[in-house]
Amino acid sequence: MPQKSAKKSTKSKTKRTHVEATMTVKVNGESVAHPARKFLIAACFILLPLVVGLISSALTGDAMMSFGKLKQPPLAPPAWLFPVAWTILYLLMGVASYLIYSIKPQTPSAKHLKTAELVIYFVQLAFNFFWTIFFFKLELRFFAFGWLITMWFMILTLIIMAFKNCKAAAWYLLPYLLWCTFASYLNIMVAILN
Repeated sequence: MPQKSAKKSTKSKTKRTHVEATMTVKVNGESVAHPARKFLIAACFILLPLVVGLISSALTGDAMMSFGKLKQPPLAPPAWLFPVAWTILYLLMGVASYLIYSIKPQTPSAKHLKTAELVIYFVQLAFNFFWTIFFFKLELRFFAFGWLITMWFMILTLIIMAFKNCKAAAWYLLPYLLWCTFASYLNIMVAILN
């Protein structure tokens, strides 16, 4: 009998502790320790749309430059505005996706909602990547318009879903929806005029 209790006591003494690397960041002037893993995940979510945008623009190359030579519709912005606007939108998208990822669902339905939001987000990001290639590189402008409209509905669905469990993410995605609305107008008008 005494031997069994000795075994139990050694097992209870050998608890494993998990130590996570942390990073110190300033929040409202105070140093706060944040787990490095969370910081890395946040950076990946925020930077992913930028990387997607950079790769798609690199693949289209000079085709984007020749776009300026096409007949432009009324309200067409200057060419320099597009990379500025998309950089801001990609950053906002990345923040929104990280906010959705960070949700701690309390119920199975909330967990399913979060999963659905992330799936829609990544699918629309793939649509975003290919739209640039269809429109600029392949010059399939009417097809690109239909592709963009499909993407627009995905973004709208994502915003509606996000309002249920992460209003901040929904607000971060709203400028993206507005820009894609304007891009749809530009897309169809360029297709018609050229």
